[in-house]
Amino acid sequence: MATLSPETTRTSRTGSWNRPMMVLAAAMAVLVVVTTIGVLADGRVLTGSAIWLKPFKFSVSILLYAVALAWMLSLLPRRSRLAERSALVIVLSLFIEMAVVVVQVIRGTTSHYNMSTPLNTALWNIMFAAIIVLFFAHLLIAVAVLRARIPDRVVRTGVALGVGVSLVGLFVATPMGSANQHTVGAADGGPGLPVVGWSTVGGDLRVGHFIGLHALQVLPLLAWGLTRFAGRLSERARVRLLLLAGAGYAGITVLTTWQALREQPLIRPDVVTLTAFGVLAGLVLAGVAITLRAEARQEL
Repeated sequence: MATLSPETTRTSRTGSWNRPMMVLAAAMAVLVVVTTIGVLADGRVLTGSAIWLKPFKFSVSILLYAVALAWMLSLLPRRSRLAERSALVIVLSLFIEMAVVVVQVIRGTTSHYNMSTPLNTALWNIMFAAIIVLFFAHLLIAVAVLRARIPDRVVRTGVALGVGVSLVGLFVATPMGSANQHTVGAADGGPGLPVVGWSTVGGDLRVGHFIGLHALQVLPLLAWGLTRFAGRLSERARVRLLLLAGAGYAGITVLTTWQALREQPLIRPDVVTLTAFGVLAGLVLAGVAITLRAEARQEL
């Protein structure tokens, strides 16, 4: 009976979505339903919002994160043990984080930065350790993706940028750990924007974290869109447009974090902040214009 070589075996397993990530996604989908019921049925309020709103937001975010990573890992031309093991570590870390969040909601108290009792301190330390482990596991997946030679250069660029910029999104969350709260210049739980709860009276470090983390979906989706709807552009032009988008996205992640550290609400930027955003937008748009002009000249 014929046997498959190790190389053939490794290659034949590509194309399937990472199973632990999909298990995590399925669990988060169930939790979205449960927390939605909780928001509607449980009248308790915690830090100014419905008590089940936080686990609802986390479950939606993790659902999107898990599906995006599962899809990205399926694009690797060969099986990567580094990526698979890192993905499993991420899954376990997120299960731990969500377990603490839900347990604390059931107990009627906060999860993040809660050191009011020995139990709350222990749960927060467990969660914080899981977050740190997740950061380094995500970094290892970024390394694995960058090392892999995904055949489609545009998709490869979008995936690499998505993983890389989302790593920036994870990194800009570190000031929250140092300050033991989300808000700069005001207390957590004050007036905030609907649903997301971002502070309207102080800087909120969750903004840059949220934006950067979801680069994992936005930038690969942009790569797909360029391939699907801008196929007349050369591969080089589409890659350059993706690089510009990735630089702009990373810039927004950093600038919103910088804005928060200066105690400014997202919706109340000062002249310096607006100028910085204007310069970033101008540079990106100038790069896009140059790329498209060069492409038009090549077609003549």
